[in-house]
Amino acid sequence: MSRINLNLGSMVAQRVLASQNMDLSKTLGRLATGLRINRGADDPAGLIASENLRAEKTAINAAINNAERAEQVVNVAEGGLQEISNMLVEMQGLVGSMANEAGVSREEKEANQLQIDSILQTIDRIANSTSFQGIKLLNGNFDYTLSNDDSSVVADVQINSAKIPDAAGSNIPVNVTLVDSASTGTVYLLDNAGALSANGDGQVTFEIAGTEGTQQFTFADGTMNSAVVAAINTFSEAIGVSASLSGVSNEIRIDSSNYGSDQFVRVKQLSTNGGSNYVASTGNGAAISEYKGAGVDSEVNINGIRATTDGLTARVASEGFDVSLDLTSVYAGNNALGGTSTFYITGGGADFNLGPAVNLSNKVSLGIQTVTTGSLGSTSGGFLDDIKAGGDSNVVNGDLGRAQTAITDAIKQVTSMRGRLGAFQKNTVGSTISSLSIALENTSAAESSIRDADFALETANLTRAQILSQAATQVLSLANSQPQAVLSLLR
Repeated sequence: MSRINLNLGSMVAQRVLASQNMDLSKTLGRLATGLRINRGADDPAGLIASENLRAEKTAINAAINNAERAEQVVNVAEGGLQEISNMLVEMQGLVGSMANEAGVSREEKEANQLQIDSILQTIDRIANSTSFQGIKLLNGNFDYTLSNDDSSVVADVQINSAKIPDAAGSNIPVNVTLVDSASTGTVYLLDNAGALSANGDGQVTFEIAGTEGTQQFTFADGTMNSAVVAAINTFSEAIGVSASLSGVSNEIRIDSSNYGSDQFVRVKQLSTNGGSNYVASTGNGAAISEYKGAGVDSEVNINGIRATTDGLTARVASEGFDVSLDLTSVYAGNNALGGTSTFYITGGGADFNLGPAVNLSNKVSLGIQTVTTGSLGSTSGGFLDDIKAGGDSNVVNGDLGRAQTAITDAIKQVTSMRGRLGAFQKNTVGSTISSLSIALENTSAAESSIRDADFALETANLTRAQILSQAATQVLSLANSQPQAVLSLLR
């Protein structure tokens, strides 16, 4: 080569050296960061995929944290309910001991009443003080609010779960349709002109059984039906039945105390009564010696879903919608006409977002009812605050049977609430955390396979790049020195 203005070999060597240095720099960057993709130019499609996966990982981690926080909230609430449950059991024992009236002095009753009052005050204090980060949990703060509920149709409503949309003014309509009415177990005693006739035997004996017990009754010839009704009703609570006069001729009708398929009345005529029978299945039916009348559960649809029923109680439990209703006997009892009634769930509930996306499908709502003494119990059996000093069910001079019923109902309510919280904690939160943890592992693995550097491959590339860079440098040096050979021509 005898030209010096253009050193083509040097230019080629420079280009190759620059390329090798670029590869070496890229390999060093990957080894330094541990990432195969450090900028969009490294792998545009891979960068998009990996960034999307990183966003999903962040969302999944947030969902796991939300689920763990939900578990902590439930733990706090369940702890308060456990203590209330313990106190209710203790109060049950105090009321039971007061029933032994002949062996209990008034001073002891008053002392036990003081203890009961202290328990009731503590229950209210726990209900109003159990909180998580200042948010009250057991005072009804997370109970659902309703509108347009008709007390002539629905006696009581318990909303366990309802996912209300986040939009302002959103609500959930609850359509209650009575398909078939409930009934009590019923047996008739046919009369003879308004009085029992023993047909010369002098008396008639019946055995009447209900869900609570059995009792025998013996009536003299000519006993008026009204007196028979009064006698049976004297044992109404012990047997679980009630008697009344029915029909134009005032036959004796005996009904179970409650509605539903687990309720019954059985009447057996024990005396021969001269060959005549009184027992009948209907007011104008044939007289037989024994009959058992069983109740029937109501048939109800709630929001188009066939409800599970028990007497007048109907419940629908589906994902995001768990509602239990106690229908009135006027609406769903023997003579109800049926029809549809609608009310609305307008707010309330403890909401948790247990999924990566913030939307209604990942939202979980849990109703936590108030557990104050004014709300624990029932309308029929009384509430806990009726047992306080001066209340109708106090242990000094009140109705002890009603007091025990109120405590029993309260224990069932608290136990049911603890069971629901436990099921939510185990099945909903626990399963969600497990599922999200698996999703996090798989998403992290997918992102790693796209974005992370393979150190075995990169160290091999580093060695190659170093050798090629050194070779290119050496070649450039030779190319740069080659034009100096022209100087030999100037000697």
